[in-house]
Amino acid sequence: MRARRDTRLDFRGAAPIIAGVARVVIEHLTKVFPGPRGEAVRAVDDLSLAVEEGELIAWVGPSGCGKTTALRLIAGLEEPDGGGISLGGKPMARVPPRERDVAMVFQNHALYPHMSARENLGFGLKLRGCSKAEMAARVRETAEMLELTDCLDRRPAALSGGQRQRVALGRALARRPGLLLLDEPLSNLDAPMRLQMRAEIARLHRRLGITMIYVTHDQVEAMTLGRRIAVMKAGALQQVASPHDLYRHPANLFVAGFIGFPPINLFPGVLARRDNALFFEENPGQGDPMPGALALPLESETANCLSGYAGKPVLLGLRPEDVHECSGRPESPPAQTVQALLEAVEPMGAETHLRLTRGGRHFIARAASGTEHGVNQKLSLIFDMRQAYFFDPETEKAL
Repeated sequence: MRARRDTRLDFRGAAPIIAGVARVVIEHLTKVFPGPRGEAVRAVDDLSLAVEEGELIAWVGPSGCGKTTALRLIAGLEEPDGGGISLGGKPMARVPPRERDVAMVFQNHALYPHMSARENLGFGLKLRGCSKAEMAARVRETAEMLELTDCLDRRPAALSGGQRQRVALGRALARRPGLLLLDEPLSNLDAPMRLQMRAEIARLHRRLGITMIYVTHDQVEAMTLGRRIAVMKAGALQQVASPHDLYRHPANLFVAGFIGFPPINLFPGVLARRDNALFFEENPGQGDPMPGALALPLESETANCLSGYAGKPVLLGLRPEDVHECSGRPESPPAQTVQALLEAVEPMGAETHLRLTRGGRHFIARAASGTEHGVNQKLSLIFDMRQAYFFDPETEKAL
């Protein structure tokens, strides 16, 4: 036992206790920090999640929702206040960071400015006592994989932003970790470079099969990279699902509003029964230039599911692509036609966003690119109730 303990105290001689992370299991993980007035701030709140072997899962949420803290807990850089983490079936309680087969890529490149790209790529291997031959082979292989061969002898100041980020990624990959944690690694890059690096990370994952947890506040990155996406808010996990299921089957109001651009349109109202049919009736607003509140019939399947909510307040949600102009479409019953005032037109290239108002409430519709519209024009719209979402205004859960 003494020899084992002494070996672990020597960083150069310490070998990871995990030979290839197969699976990450997080159970009731909690981390509390003291607030400015001494109050308890739950940065991570009872988080439970399993990341499968070889999976690339994206964690997304607004700044301060606990994503980075959760990564640091997995890496061993923070001690949890409750719950546990296991990597490859081994509990990580009291296991120091150097003995976890985990590599981490941060938002800032964190490269050593006095070292060349070659030296930065091999620095982690050098600390782990790799032989010069093995280190040179791994650096060469990683550089070829990331197309860095021509700039290995340059220092970070002589590299582009994308090259610096690839060196930071390559430094982690050269270790051949079983788990790679990426903490908003592309946020400092411009839009074209982010697009290129997203494709690069996806390609590397397919090639290497490493388990990856990708943290971002950018829903586009999450939707394009993650086979599954975990949405967090205020330290708590809101929903874990595929990109399609998150978009079309949100678990609650926060997920529905956070996932999707432009954001979902929301209308407060009640469900009312009329002649054996269920209608959504909008709460009257203020300053409505168009007389009358919304009164929209629910689809029969939706009405059957929500029959128990008749007479109760709800929030109606509709994605912008499910709000259509009447022109050029088959005639719609008057009950489904909505009048609104066009406030602004936002050409987006492949499509146009129409900012509309009625009853003092604002919402957005998508239109085809090149469609001519005039500001302050009155439009007749169809709300596609086949795609409607309903939420409980108190619990904010999807109905």
